[in-house]
Amino acid sequence: MEQAKKLVDTTPIWVDSGKELARLCEQWQQQNAIALDTEFMRSRTFYPVPALVQVGDGKNCYLIDNLAIADLSPLKALLLDTRVVKIMHSCSEDLETFDRLLGIVPDPIFDTQIAGALTGLGHGLGYAATVSQLLQIELPKSETRSDWLQRPLSESQKNYAALDVAWLPLVYGLELKKLRERDRLAWLQEDCAAMVASARNPEPPELYYLRVKGAWRLRGNQVAVLQDLCAWREREARERDMPRNHLLKENVCLSLAQSMPRYLATLAQPGLEGKTVRKYGETLLEIIARAAERTDAPPPLPQPLNRSQGDQLKALRQAVNQWAEENNLPPEILVRKKELEALLQPSEPKLEGRLTGWRRQIIGERLLAELANMRSTQ
Repeated sequence: MEQAKKLVDTTPIWVDSGKELARLCEQWQQQNAIALDTEFMRSRTFYPVPALVQVGDGKNCYLIDNLAIADLSPLKALLLDTRVVKIMHSCSEDLETFDRLLGIVPDPIFDTQIAGALTGLGHGLGYAATVSQLLQIELPKSETRSDWLQRPLSESQKNYAALDVAWLPLVYGLELKKLRERDRLAWLQEDCAAMVASARNPEPPELYYLRVKGAWRLRGNQVAVLQDLCAWREREARERDMPRNHLLKENVCLSLAQSMPRYLATLAQPGLEGKTVRKYGETLLEIIARAAERTDAPPPLPQPLNRSQGDQLKALRQAVNQWAEENNLPPEILVRKKELEALLQPSEPKLEGRLTGWRRQIIGERLLAELANMRSTQ
């Protein structure tokens, strides 16, 4: 391993020529895998603003200036080449950035954060911590809040960006070996494929109301109002490329759904005042009025768990912790709290989402059996 580390040159190589990019992409398409990362800005926009693409080929680190290169099609072809694995770390926002930059989502991917969880490193481990544990290399954190759209980038920024991909190929090799030894590579591939599918098919605006805290309090057409307000906010934010909360805060959507105001005078409230009312007031009233008349209002959202269900949740989490410890896995990689809560809501629980894949046999069927046993003894 020490010899392998010595072969990696972390000196950043700046790429701002379309011709050079095409040459490099052709070269990288001959490899089995490449390391990939992005730098972007997102403080005042809905979508990430792509600022830099980093590629590591196991020997060198390349910084691709997407702001200077007009034709990025060679990069697009590389990222869609299924013969080349794209090694990334905690890459959900990077996938979104590539979709914004190139109109595609890289495939296939190997997320080293997920792989770390499946090989016993820990849950949600950052890139620096992963490199530290596996390679005993400490990475700087000096440029985490940099302006990546500025040109020229500072030498410190370039060095930081290069290190983001420098060690990923070595991490990949170590984690791949461990996954194969433990017969868990298929688990990793399934989870990564799900990330790609999710990035390609974002949640429709009509489902965003399900994320609102406290929405379980709504009944009847109040739920329809919340659904339509959240859907409008989502579409408007995407179209205007602005953060959702710059349009309408989540708690305001909930409050409007509860009160269903009919007049501008009753619309204003904390978080919805002055300029916002003047700009969007009539539109919001129209949405509320239409939703109030809907005959297809969604059903009420599940209420918080009662005391009995809370006890069942505690017992299920204890069982999950035990199974996770037996398999040297973080409990969170097996099942999330919200997935356990969903199992406890219906009278006839069923496995959905992540619990229908490799987790079904590892944990899903056990959870159903455990829950059935608890309910039979009540």
